[in-house]
Amino acid sequence: MGEALAELERVQTQLLQRISKLEHSLLPPLPSQNDTVDDAETDTVARLSSILRINGVPDFSFKRVPSDYYDWPLEARRDALSAASIHHLCKSIVLVNTQAPANVVDCSNRNNSKYYVVVVQYTARFNAEAVKNFLYSLNNGAIAKKKFNLRLAPEETSMELTGYGHNAVTCIGMKTDIPVILDEAIVKLTPDFFWLGGGEVDLKLGIRPSQLIKFINPFIVNCSSN
Repeated sequence: MGEALAELERVQTQLLQRISKLEHSLLPPLPSQNDTVDDAETDTVARLSSILRINGVPDFSFKRVPSDYYDWPLEARRDALSAASIHHLCKSIVLVNTQAPANVVDCSNRNNSKYYVVVVQYTARFNAEAVKNFLYSLNNGAIAKKKFNLRLAPEETSMELTGYGHNAVTCIGMKTDIPVILDEAIVKLTPDFFWLGGGEVDLKLGIRPSQLIKFINPFIVNCSSN
C-alpha cells in the first residue's frame, strides 16, 4: 500500500512538472534589460515619427544603442548603427550668441537669433568663425561683426530650449523653433543617409539630408574642417 502511494505521488509530481513547463512555453519571453522600453521612450519615437511623416519625411529610422555608447570609438558607433562610415555620425549642438545686442533675446529673427542649433559631423572640427562670418553676411553687414560670438550654450539652457538633455539633442521636435545651421559637409555625404541624436541619450535617428532640408529649411554653411 505504501509503495503504491509513493508511486502515485511520483507520477503526480511528474505531471505537475510537465504542466508547469507547458505553461511557461506558452508565455511570452520576458524582455532583457536592453529590450525594455518604457512608455516615455515609446512616446518619443512615436512623437518624432509623427512629426517627420506629417512634414513629408518618409525615409528615417530610429535605433537604440547601449548606455555606454558614448564611451565607444567612432568605428564601434558606426557598426552599432550600421552607418555607411564614421563621417555619417553627426550631432546637434545649441549655440548662444554671447555678444548679441540687448534687444536680441530669443529666436524670433532667424537671421539674427540669440540661439542656433548646428548639426555637424563628429569627425569634423566646428568652425565658429565661419558661422560668425556667415551671419554677418546674412545681415548684409548691417550688424557689426563683433556682435556675433557663437559659443556652446550651457546645458541647462540647451535643455530648456530644446526639451532634450545632454547627448540627446536633435533638431526635430524642439520646444523652441530655433534656427538650424546644417554643415555643408553633411549635404555632400555619400550615401545620403546620416545619423544624429534622436531625443534620448540611447536613441539615434537616421535620415536623408535632402529630406531634412525640405522639412526644417536650415542654413547650409561650410562651418567645419577635418
